[in-house]
Amino acid sequence: MTFADAFLAIADPNRRHLLEELRRGPKTVSELASGLPVSRPAVSQHLKILLDAGLVDVEAHGTRRIYAVSAGGFMKLNIWLDQFWEA
Repeated sequence: MTFADAFLAIADPNRRHLLEELRRGPKTVSELASGLPVSRPAVSQHLKILLDAGLVDVEAHGTRRIYAVSAGGFMKLNIWLDQFWEA
């Protein structure tokens, strides 16, 4: 993950909404799509961007893919941001 990728990933309001939903617990694409005015394929594309940025993890359960917030990805982002508060 590069920090630029993470910031670009969270710049989109739909992706921020997905992260807020995932903060409440792991969810499938269908569960996430029900809260957005976009299609399931669009939600999958947003999740791919978040996954590539290291901000979410995915686990396969049969034919379902369960997404969750990546604590490690956010920790790296948090450590990077913290340097600006310590100055």
